[in-house]
Amino acid sequence: MPDRDPSRHIDPGRETWRLFRILSEFVEGFETMREIGDAVSVFGSARTPEDDPVYKSAQLLGKKLVENDYTVITGGGPGVMEAANRGAYEANGTSVGLNISLPMEQSANPYQTHEITFRYFFVRKVMFIKYAMGTIIYPGGFGTMDEFFENLTLIQTMKAQPMPVVCIGHDFWDGLVDWMNKTMRDKYGTIGPEDMDFFRVTDDLDEAIDIIKCHSDRNCRVTKPDQNLPFSAQQITGEGTATGIDPIMLRKKKKKK
Repeated sequence: MPDRDPSRHIDPGRETWRLFRILSEFVEGFETMREIGDAVSVFGSARTPEDDPVYKSAQLLGKKLVENDYTVITGGGPGVMEAANRGAYEANGTSVGLNISLPMEQSANPYQTHEITFRYFFVRKVMFIKYAMGTIIYPGGFGTMDEFFENLTLIQTMKAQPMPVVCIGHDFWDGLVDWMNKTMRDKYGTIGPEDMDFFRVTDDLDEAIDIIKCHSDRNCRVTKPDQNLPFSAQQITGEGTATGIDPIMLRKKKKKK
């Protein structure tokens, strides 16, 4: 038999101690983020160069968010993340970078008033959702798509409080939206018509900010809580998601009927 790949070996002792490292990342994140005030998470490609119109737009967005009393949260890297942080930083606002340690070299951008470095993506993702009252997403790659669909999933499943998700750039997003409508919704029925209301696409930064501001108006929310759900299921936990209903207990309850 071939030798076992040492990179795949799991030491039970080290596996247990890893729990403390994970816990420490949550603690540092909670301690830092609880002081930042109303915030908007901004996502987009790390590959966007400084002379790109998308970079300029994200930089202006960061400035406009600060002017509207919002903190800007990004992944702390280059590209769109740097641009949004830079706009907020140069406007003397609060500019948060949730950095991640990656195998490839990627330095943190210098426009951060609050910096945290995470080893675990899943811990970092909690901070993006828990402390934001809205999400604005620029053109990006796999990571950006991951954040986009995760936001929609949390809203759809009511595991996160309703929040606006705004995508910037019809040129980039309209093809995906068309595919979602024609393939996911109409052809395969894997999403419903109402699911397409969980996000908006615009080229107008002022419109994007107005959608975020609208979140504070209960009559204008992008999505509303399901009033038919038990109150206990809608309670928000410490990590920022709804308690929900235990699926095993629900199965047992149905079996007794």
